[in-house]
Amino acid sequence: MVLMRQEIGDVLRDFRLQKGRTLRQVAGEASVALGYLSEVERGQKEASSEILAAVADALDTPLSVIMGEVSERLAVVEGLSLPMPTRVPDTIPAELVSGYAAELVS
Repeated sequence: MVLMRQEIGDVLRDFRLQKGRTLRQVAGEASVALGYLSEVERGQKEASSEILAAVADALDTPLSVIMGEVSERLAVVEGLSLPMPTRVPDTIPAELVSGYAAELVS
């Protein structure tokens, strides 16, 4: 059985280590007890959304990125393949603009 708290803990630990941060540093910045954060990372405790948000902030990582990674890992464990995430483009495709260019200039 897949436990969400285990995957969340693994992802939090991985992000923390990638950032070169200690458990003590992140716990202090997130105002979370060191022992509690350790238990969360080991999948022994379920973190509230408030704690997850505080830890994400301490890691300078959007909570959506952390939860997205959790989701991807759960899908792998469950043997599912996820479609590529739908992303909002940061530019407008030329073919879309060309249909409106004349109206914008007038």
